[in-house]
This record gives sequence, C-alpha cells and structure tokens, in this order.
Amino acid sequence: MYVCICAAVSDTELLEYIDDGARTVEEIGEACGAGTNCGGCVDTIDVFLAAAVCPSELSQLPMTA
Repeated sequence: MYVCICAAVSDTELLEYIDDGARTVEEIGEACGAGTNCGGCVDTIDVFLAAAVCPSELSQLPMTA
C-alpha cells in the first residue's frame, strides 16, 4: 500500500527507511520525501515509527482493501 501518494512511497519502502535508522517524520522526509508535501501521510508515518519502538502499534495501521 502507498503510505505517501505525493512521494509514491509504499509501506515496504517506509519500513526499509525505518530499518535503516530513520526515527522521525523529518528523517523519513529527508530520506524519501514522504510527509513533506500535503502532510496527509504524517499520522500514518508516525504509527509506523511508533511500531518500530513498540510492535503492538501495528494494530493502529489502517486496513485497506
């Protein structure tokens, strides 16, 4: 699924940036541009970042069809 439509960043790509050490929305933005345009994805990025610290946060991710 796309996390950021503006920068065409998928959840898989986002997880790779987190695995590489990104820990803030700003660091994600610097790495790939996600969260730097309209801001509609910032809350979802925050959930992914929280899940990196606390895996139970993954249950907060929106489910898509």
